[in-house]
Amino acid sequence: MTSPLTPDSSATEGTPATPGGPLPRHVAIIMDGNNRWARARGLSGVRGHHAGVEAVRATIRRAAERGVETLTLFAFSSENWKRPRAEVSALMELFLLALKREVSKLHQNGIRLSVIGDLSAFSDSIQKHIARAEAKTRDNTRLHLVIAANYGGQWDLTRAARRLAERVAAGELAPSAIDETAFASQLSLAGVAPVDLCIRTSGEQRISNFILWELAYAELHFTPRLWPDFDADAFDLALEDFQRRQRRFGMTDEQIEAQQGA
Repeated sequence: MTSPLTPDSSATEGTPATPGGPLPRHVAIIMDGNNRWARARGLSGVRGHHAGVEAVRATIRRAAERGVETLTLFAFSSENWKRPRAEVSALMELFLLALKREVSKLHQNGIRLSVIGDLSAFSDSIQKHIARAEAKTRDNTRLHLVIAANYGGQWDLTRAARRLAERVAAGELAPSAIDETAFASQLSLAGVAPVDLCIRTSGEQRISNFILWELAYAELHFTPRLWPDFDADAFDLALEDFQRRQRRFGMTDEQIEAQQGA
């Protein structure tokens, strides 16, 4: 887990030129490689997570500068509780520290913060600070920063199915009324634009139980950089890669060309 640090309040001046395709509205990132970065330097895993803080800061800053609407960061998965107790404890301290120190800066820069996941597993203090942060920044519109903490895609899908089943059992919803729209409305990212681009660092090429439903049509970008080495330039490269893609959504080349020419 790395902390949701604030970007600068600078505008988009100096943003590098990129290919002509549209930019993604919603970018999701699996921040991977903190421990490997630390081991390569003879440091503890916790030091690696602290080193990842600057990568978070640079990425949030660049996403805001480039006009990305939503940035979702996979900070702590539901499986990460299996890590050594000392590391998990340090991660929780880092999360709480970020909530205490950084929310005012996010607010000043017009950034809305949301946290998704099973928050019941966190301490009362963390839960209270999350609620305060979300309430404080709710009306901000420059960038929507979503932190996935104690999150798992299968957990999210199961919870959505349970919620719909409860409505059916209560007679509030007919089974025939359950479609993709109804299902999506029960997910953690309900109401947020679909993910256009998913980035994973450290060279791994899997999505590791991240936002499974929302990644259905996302473009995937894998980089060998470990997360602490991910910076604004690396983010720009991912955006350029996205802009070169042709997104088909099941259509043929001819249909896409006709649609673009319309």
